[in-house]
Amino acid sequence: MTDTRDALDRLRADALARVATTRATLDQLTHDREGSNDDDEHDPEGVTLSSEWSRLTGLAEAAASELRQVDEALERLDAGTYGICANCGRPIPAGRLEVRPFATHCVACAEKLGG
Repeated sequence: MTDTRDALDRLRADALARVATTRATLDQLTHDREGSNDDDEHDPEGVTLSSEWSRLTGLAEAAASELRQVDEALERLDAGTYGICANCGRPIPAGRLEVRPFATHCVACAEKLGG
């Protein structure tokens, strides 16, 4: 279990860092855009501010989602239910947990449930 906790803690730290980085970049982008009425859609200098905003927002949301999933996995670990399928109650195979450490369903149930 110590290895599992260490792996989840590393995933959590990585997701938390990505959340912080993307939020800081979004804050900077907002600051840079304040008071500007520029039509960035016609900016010949590359990526538009709108495109960058959309990209960063997606990255921030993905990192926040992963952080929630890792936190929930840590809660299951503390409760003694980590690695147990939430649907059928059987153990989730170690290979699945290696690939998806925050999995809540075994492969068979995940396929049935569509995810």
